[in-house]
Amino acid sequence: MIFKRVGDGRPYPDHGLTPRDWAALPPRQVRLDELITTKDTLQLAALLDEDSTFFGDLFAHVVEWHGELYLEDGLHRALRAALHQRQVLHARVHTMAG
Repeated sequence: MIFKRVGDGRPYPDHGLTPRDWAALPPRQVRLDELITTKDTLQLAALLDEDSTFFGDLFAHVVEWHGELYLEDGLHRALRAALHQRQVLHARVHTMAG
């Protein structure tokens, strides 16, 4: 299995982060098999486009809440990494107190 679980929606409260707030978080490696997705569908064009940065950030956005890692943005990046047989993804991780 690529991900820990495929979810549909964000189980955590709104964090209110702006793109600038996300950009201030340093990227780190996260294992794909530790991620829970917050989307269960993907735009195929985003996956296949080599130059795609989708929402403008080069890194996926992950929210850590109650000890779980939720992939909020970057599903296409994560799947591309999996297709290239990589086990990790570079992501910006925001830890929420819960």
